[in-house]
Amino acid sequence: MAVITLLTREGCGMCARAHDELTALRAEVPFDYEQVDVDAPGNTELRGEYGDMLPVVLLDGSTHSYWEVDVRRLRADLAT
Repeated sequence: MAVITLLTREGCGMCARAHDELTALRAEVPFDYEQVDVDAPGNTELRGEYGDMLPVVLLDGSTHSYWEVDVRRLRADLAT
């Protein structure tokens, strides 16, 4: 099963919207989901790599989209 990771930070409105979109998509298409706060202790590398691009959607560990969820493309990629 595919794993979607949403990289976020506290207080990020776009991140909250991305979470809602992924939650809705998960009701249609099965995938494992996790959310990671890049500002949490121990996430220095994630913050350095992705901190200016949040929210970031990773599909099986690879960058799929950033700043917004590309729902149509993600749905298609999950179907393959």
